[in-house]
Amino acid sequence: MENNLFTTYVLYSEKFNKHYTGSTSDFQKRLLSHQELGNKDWTTKYRPWKVIFTKEFTNKSDAMKLEKWLKTGVGRDFIKQLPH
Repeated sequence: MENNLFTTYVLYSEKFNKHYTGSTSDFQKRLLSHQELGNKDWTTKYRPWKVIFTKEFTNKSDAMKLEKWLKTGVGRDFIKQLPH
């Protein structure tokens, strides 16, 4: 049976003081890609990542709306307030 949940998430690299915001339909697989598998995307340079925020949705549209908001000035301010 499929999960059918979409997750918006924020990762934090303590080593480089960087944040990464994304959304996906398979959070565990995507996190593994950020941490270990991917070798050509932006996130590989800033490993290891720590998950500092997740929110699940039942539809992709809502997950993407939150991701878009988190990438605005107000959203980035929200992220800075999250415990690292």
